[in-house]
Amino acid sequence: MYRVYILTNKTNKVMYIGMTGDPSRRIFEHQNELVEGFTKKYHVHKLVYLEEYSNPNDAIAREKQLKGWKREKKNELVESINPDWEELSLYP
Repeated sequence: MYRVYILTNKTNKVMYIGMTGDPSRRIFEHQNELVEGFTKKYHVHKLVYLEEYSNPNDAIAREKQLKGWKREKKNELVESINPDWEELSLYP
């Protein structure tokens, strides 16, 4: 499975959208600031949104689509499944 995800910081002011085939590893990397870049610089660690795809091309297309949205629309998407912006677990 491939996942498109949205991370934010502790104040929900900064948003990062990504895609991965190994969500456990990737979220761990973000949360522990193991990779240089945006999420490390802005301390973007909190998983607030997740979608699953069986086809990697569909996941890539969705990631690109979400990145093109305005912030307000991204907020509405997160709030459609996570109205309180709580940290989600990869494992129910």
